[in-house]
Amino acid sequence: MTIIETRGVWLTTTDSQVLHSQQSIAEAMDFLAETRFNVVFPVVWGRGATLYPSQVMQQTFGFAIDPLFVGRDPLGEIVAEAHRVGLKVIPWFEYGFASSYKRNGGLLLAKKPQWAARDRNGNLLEKNGFEWLNSLDPEVQNFMLNLILEVVQNYEIAGIQGDDRLPALPSEGGYDQGTVERYRQQFGENPPQNPKNPQWLQWRADILTEFLARLYQSVKAVNPNLMVSMAPNLPDWGYQEYLQDSRNWLKRGLVDMFHPQIYRRNFLNYKSELNKILNEQLFRGIVPKLAPGILMKIGSYRIAPEDLLQAIEYNRACGISGEVFFFYEGLREDNNLLARVLQTGLYAQVATFPSLADLNQVSATQTASSSIWQRWLGFLRNLYLGVNRRG
Repeated sequence: MTIIETRGVWLTTTDSQVLHSQQSIAEAMDFLAETRFNVVFPVVWGRGATLYPSQVMQQTFGFAIDPLFVGRDPLGEIVAEAHRVGLKVIPWFEYGFASSYKRNGGLLLAKKPQWAARDRNGNLLEKNGFEWLNSLDPEVQNFMLNLILEVVQNYEIAGIQGDDRLPALPSEGGYDQGTVERYRQQFGENPPQNPKNPQWLQWRADILTEFLARLYQSVKAVNPNLMVSMAPNLPDWGYQEYLQDSRNWLKRGLVDMFHPQIYRRNFLNYKSELNKILNEQLFRGIVPKLAPGILMKIGSYRIAPEDLLQAIEYNRACGISGEVFFFYEGLREDNNLLARVLQTGLYAQVATFPSLADLNQVSATQTASSSIWQRWLGFLRNLYLGVNRRG
């Protein structure tokens, strides 16, 4: 029987040399295929630059690619080498609406200062070291959409991916003149000074949700078989802190694959967060689309083999067919320890990456089963009520 699972890994430019040459890209793709992964999520947008030659960037900012990669096309190389060994590629727009990291807006806002997001004091919006573009601004949204469509139209890929910064905005933002005026026109007053005011939170989150709807429709217009994959913050926290209304995204059918970043450093904490997502924060109907983000490595931390295996086993026990690991280099440490753990254990058999048809078929089956179960519950309820009335 064919196994259909998402077995994915993020490829970064941080703490990794994979993208520095086509040879290292080819070696990494060989390694992932041997370890029986089936999809890679390579960064294509970070630090205010693309990892492919971009006409959008050239026309808007005067340079076409990250200076580290001038004369190359890392995305094109990844696509070629991944396809050579049967891996799918879903480009990851890592920085999203972030402009820079600890660079006061960097080259983007030096060129386009009017695109800056602002906090309630009028300062450039900064959170956890990242400075932000104003993702509520139509011009900024069009720029981001054009970047994504450029990739969709020019590369043979399986889909595209947003994350905790796409679509997103720190909830301390939205106090630029244009957004304030839009709010005033609708409500007859300035936005609340409290960034967490419920109406103000929802109003801004809805703008980002509408952007995602436009992104989704635009990608599907190019190719209806492409997946729109999202790896946002955890649902409740992501809404409060980054205006990511992932509940609404899923209810509106704007996400094909959902990878919430359950970045916890032991299995029990991972299990607790996953249970919240399934039982409290979202709804069981998302399970076919769910392939959680699992933290494999960051800084000096690397997941313990037993925690790795328990997380995957618990995913399967919950009916979740897949996961995506952050990030590739965690597989290679200690003589490829974690890769060997997967290859000789839970990833011992080859798995096929799910198509949209696979996900839709599972969703339809789940919906039908749910409908039958609801009718059965209704029958039992009516029977119970009838007995009580007679009593």
